Amino acid sequence: MGQLGVRMRYLAGRARRLSPANLSEFTEQVKRVSKAPAPVIVADMMWCAFRYDMGFRDYAVWDIRLLKARERKTWMTHPKSYRITKLLNSPDARDLVEDKPRFYRDFADEIRRDWIDLRTAQPAEIDAFLARHERVIAKPAQGFGGAGIDRIETSDIADAAAWRDTQIAKDQTLLEEVLVQHPELEALYPGSVNTIRLVTFLDKAGAFHVIAGVLRIGNGGVIDNFAGGGMFTMLDDRGVALYPGVDKKSNVFASHPVTGVQIAGLAVPMYDEAVAMVERLSRRLPQIPYMGWDIAITPKGPAVIEANHNSSVFQMKPTVSGVRTGLLQRYREATGLDL
Repeated sequence: MGQLGVRMRYLAGRARRLSPANLSEFTEQVKRVSKAPAPVIVADMMWCAFRYDMGFRDYAVWDIRLLKARERKTWMTHPKSYRITKLLNSPDARDLVEDKPRFYRDFADEIRRDWIDLRTAQPAEIDAFLARHERVIAKPAQGFGGAGIDRIETSDIADAAAWRDTQIAKDQTLLEEVLVQHPELEALYPGSVNTIRLVTFLDKAGAFHVIAGVLRIGNGGVIDNFAGGGMFTMLDDRGVALYPGVDKKSNVFASHPVTGVQIAGLAVPMYDEAVAMVERLSRRLPQIPYMGWDIAITPKGPAVIEANHNSSVFQMKPTVSGVRTGLLQRYREATGLDL
């Protein structure tokens, strides 16, 4: 299936799932930066979906209403990212990376944390795992986007067998030790492990491309995901934060509201080591050239959290960055696709 076919299928699926509540939420976001009336915003949103292959959330989050046509066409979008995944990644990509126990086994040398699968572990193994850790992270074995993740104090577990049954019923069957993050990232926000997302592409000639680097920061919760209440900022090619943080609702944070640490200018420790790790991992999965990697930085070095075969797109809104052009050209140069 060519690009047009993939695009039409994606748009049809989006249309079926369109929620009036989401449309209203996005419109209100746009109205924060634009004086245009709601009908004009909705009409422009629809036009951009058709003309620039742009999701409604893309339009709202990236201040597209404020941009001229020549600027709008420079922005990468989630529908275009989906096309890259469908056209260039293996059909087996989801099973290879989003089945977390399988991924953890295949890349045990880069996981750098203790973990156990409650579905297959023996009672004695579970007891020993819980005894080794004061707190653990529980997550779905097939989850994504930070959904269904809890941090559990093991001292609260009175009956391990009954607790295991409850976890399986909740589909929280993957247990991991809580990673200790690098002190500089701990100072930024200690309530979650603050990770970096590297959006990468391994081309047919074997050249490795880092298309985008992102620092994801928790804010009040145990995860740093944008969809789960966290914030993000873009990184330069040296791993230095370029801008303040922004959350899903377009709130902007020059410094972290919990710790007061300034975000722009913060240098991610061991960034070059993280990029080198991701390149090694990418070369072990050449059938999935387009990937979004989530990496934690521990005091001993980077550790891979997970891989996403259909990466989200990260760009900074112009009202924060002052930059009115997006990253589409970087995606074109890396993938060779005329997106």
